[in-house]
Amino acid sequence: MHIDAIDTPAVLIDLDKVEANLRRAQDYADAHNLPLRPHVKTHKLPEMALKQVALGAIGITCQKIGEAAAMADGGLTDIFLPYNILGTSKLDRLADLHARVTLSVTADSPETIAGYAARFGAERPLNVLVECDTGAGRCGVQTPEEAVALARQIAEAPGLTFGGLMTYPPKGGTARADAWLQEAKTALENADLTPKVISSGGSPDLYRAAEGTTTTEYRPGTYIYSDRMQVAFGLGTLKDCALTVKATVVSRPTPNRAVLDSGSKALAADPVPAPYKGHGHIVEYPDAVVTALSEEHAVVDISACPEKPAVGDTVRVIPNHACVVTNLFDTVYLVHGDTVEREAVITSRGKLR
Repeated sequence: MHIDAIDTPAVLIDLDKVEANLRRAQDYADAHNLPLRPHVKTHKLPEMALKQVALGAIGITCQKIGEAAAMADGGLTDIFLPYNILGTSKLDRLADLHARVTLSVTADSPETIAGYAARFGAERPLNVLVECDTGAGRCGVQTPEEAVALARQIAEAPGLTFGGLMTYPPKGGTARADAWLQEAKTALENADLTPKVISSGGSPDLYRAAEGTTTTEYRPGTYIYSDRMQVAFGLGTLKDCALTVKATVVSRPTPNRAVLDSGSKALAADPVPAPYKGHGHIVEYPDAVVTALSEEHAVVDISACPEKPAVGDTVRVIPNHACVVTNLFDTVYLVHGDTVEREAVITSRGKLR
């Protein structure tokens, strides 16, 4: 069917742009001998993950057990869960997943490692990487010495295997992260704990990833769809953005104000870095500014638009943050141009545990 037949609000995924984004990234990775392990948080669709693997990715990255289980149900067999997993219930579910696929996890504390060690046995050890804070200020050990201490704890546990190091560096922090990881790698080698994997990630620095000389795999996520945030960070242009939200103009209360049927429950509410402003880019009206979102309404300033939309018109909005938008919808429409190929169920939607 034609996209005009799709009711709003709805998410449209341009498959031609997806293919171009994936091939560009895989070509870069291949040229620099840098394996990709894409993060599926952006699309949450097993078929997209399988496409990434078919193009050359060595496996996938998930953030939560439920998300990973949905990917396993969809045919993915090599999954990295870079998250501190705590509690009996989650560890039991992790063990069930571990029995089905090749699985790795992370830890940044003795408590997390002790939990893994108590649940997993020598007959099928769990592969554990040490998470390192290389400047992003989120999770991760703070020094290479701490990394060595946790690596030793992992290696000494019969049910665990020390897999290496993992980090999520800050944007523009490739060189700093690389220096940190190199120091940690040397310290581990001196302790007879040579890391098999050193995993880094992030779409904003994807095309500088090869500058990280210690990195053995890279985990980009948003690159598959891109969004206004990634464009502001330097990842391509708005023309590369594969995900749009189709919306309808439901009100024109003043000559210079339009209101869409897609508020924060459709577009999310993430801000976007300069030079962009507002809560999304309207493809048909590039001079418009989405100035405010309530739950079900988007208020749009159309004063700068030479032509203005009328009540009942539909538009396509490139959101600021595609990953959040994916998690707001049950399905997406896969399209080629204006033609809908089919509707796809987002199997990992809401898998937050």
